[in-house]
Parts: sequence; structure tokens; C-alpha cells
Amino acid sequence: MRQRFLRLCGLAIVVATLAACSFGPRLPPADTRGPSIDAPPPLGPLTGSLAHPRSRWVPVSWSDLPGFSDDPLHEGWVALVSNCGRPNAAFAPLCQDVRRLAIADAAAQRQWMTERLQPYRVESLTGQSDGQLTSYYEPVYEASRRPTAQFNVPIYRAPDGIAQRKPWYTRQQIETLPEAQAAVRGREIAWMADPIDAMVLHIQGSGRLRVIEPDGSQRTVRVAYAATNDQPYRSIQQWLLSQGVTRINPWPDATKDWARDNPQRVPQLLQSNPRYVFFREEALNDVDSASGPRGAQGVPLTAGRSIAVDRDSIPYGTPVWLASSGPAVQLQKLVVAQDTGKAIVGAVRADYFAGTGAEAGRLASAVNQPLRLWALWPK
Repeated sequence: MRQRFLRLCGLAIVVATLAACSFGPRLPPADTRGPSIDAPPPLGPLTGSLAHPRSRWVPVSWSDLPGFSDDPLHEGWVALVSNCGRPNAAFAPLCQDVRRLAIADAAAQRQWMTERLQPYRVESLTGQSDGQLTSYYEPVYEASRRPTAQFNVPIYRAPDGIAQRKPWYTRQQIETLPEAQAAVRGREIAWMADPIDAMVLHIQGSGRLRVIEPDGSQRTVRVAYAATNDQPYRSIQQWLLSQGVTRINPWPDATKDWARDNPQRVPQLLQSNPRYVFFREEALNDVDSASGPRGAQGVPLTAGRSIAVDRDSIPYGTPVWLASSGPAVQLQKLVVAQDTGKAIVGAVRADYFAGTGAEAGRLASAVNQPLRLWALWPK
């Protein structure tokens, strides 16, 4: 019954996604986690090829993919259908089949994959096939449209002219320098209650806010990545370790405990990371609520089936077989490369989109384990 329920839920999302795609792909104003400028940047390249600056692909047989016969492919098919909202050139001719097979059983889907795709083991240029898997998620927080005694941590839209100054002000300057504060004044989307939660939102790059409006009503909106100050990212967990703090996990709960015990040092903690993220607000309809934020490919992410990759190793829109075994999770499954991130660099490197909310956040914070990848490319 549980499998049937999951299959029906996946089918509902597929049908809703297809309905949205019937009006053409809805491209985001900017890359969700990619480089940021005031004007919308290009979302490519999505041409797709077997030549990659940071990896080499070695053809293998389907029997080399661990767990290939056991994966409930209908769950991964949701990500494949989403992928067809903006496929790379190599996969665009396959999208008619992908949509048609969205309601097929796993056997038919598996047969189609083996007939139309060729698996390649992803390796570094020196032949290393072992890599690293981490995870990220979409947090959900309470917020207020107006500042109050409780909600006093601003989330900003990108300031005017940020693209003309690279890098822009640091986090410390944004919070203390009059010129920087003047540049962001009036750009507040909403106000959050906890500065550590706001930092988590900056690190994840997007999230949902349950916003209390001025009339007292509440609605949920998505805040998506719009820009950064182009300063380097520094881990506040590493800063805590450098200060002699021994308990930094589970993240972010341990950090909040430290902040409560050391309120006078919280600004120093936060300002140890000079990178600052600016957001744009997006309304959430039923289709949007059922999926994650848009990744750098320009399509909605699918929980447990989308990954962020190094685009110099694996092109956006590539189906990938992922195998990872660690204390946090055991994974042998179909995923799709649909996002990127500043820290996702290397041939066998992926960031696993865990989903939305607190449970996804607990999983994401625990994943840091070995990884193997196989790219599934059209024959």
C-alpha cells in the first residue's frame, strides 16, 4: 500500500508538472545558486557532450550499476519530466518518450533506459572514481513583513548596482557601515527571528517563509537566490572550532545553543563569514509547493532525486546513477544533475537535494560520505 501511495503521489506531481510545461518552460529570473548579476544571466550551457574539463567518462555495462534493478524508478521519473522543462541538446529528443513513460511501470521505464541510454563511470582526469557526497535542503521559517521586537533580522532583495562593484561590501560592512546600510535600506523582503536561521537560509540559498502580513494574515512564500556580494564563503562551524568549541553538531542546533550562551559574540560568529546572499520573493502555487526551488538548470528540484554537480564534470540535465554508503543514508538510485554550488567542485562530487523542511534539514546536515557516479547518456 505504501508503494502504491508513493507512486500515486509521484504521478500527481508528474501530471501537474506536465500541465505547467504545456505552456512552455518557465525560466527563473536568475540562476538559483549560480553567479549573480542585476540582469538575468544565461542559464547554459546546456548543449551537452562527452568532453568535460574536470572528468572523464568510461563506458560500462548496466550490470555495473549497484541496485539498478531495485530502484523505484517512478520516483526518479518525476525529476526526468522536470528535466524536460529545459533539457540539454542531447536529451531534448528523448523528452517525448520521457513524458509518455511517466505513467508506465518500473519494468517499462527500466527497459527504455537500457535501450536508449549508455552508462558511463565518472572519474577524475587521473582515474579516481571515488568522491564525496554532501546534502542540502530548503528550510522553512516564520517571518514578519514588518520588523518587530521578535522579528528583527532582515532578508534583503539585491541592492541596485551590485553588479557594478565586485566584490561588494562584506557581511560585517553590510551590518555596520553606513554606506552599505543605506544601499540595502528599503530592500527588506521580510524579517526573521533568529540570526542563525537567517545564516542557514544564506547557506542553503533558498527557503520558504511563513510571513505574517501587516493585516495579521499569514502566507507562505519562497525566497530564491538572487545575488551575492561576491565575497568568499567561510564556514561558521570552522570558526567555532578555531575558538575551541568542541560541540558543533547537530547543525544548526549546537550553534544555536552556543549563541544563547554567548549572545555578545554572535555578531563576531556571523561576520566570520563575509559572504552575503540576497533573495527574490516568489509566490507558491500548488505545483510550486509540491516541488523544490529551481536549480541552476532552471527547473524545479525534486526531493531525493536532484543533485548539484560541478558543471565542468557533468552537464546540467544529465541523468545520473548515484551510489553512496555512509552512516547517514544508503543510496543506490537514479538522480538528475539540476543544480550547482560554489563548494561543489570536482569530477565525483555531488550535493544531494534532501527536500523541504526540518526532517530534510536533519538529513542534509548529517550527509558527508563516499560517493560514486555513473552518467547516463543517450546512445
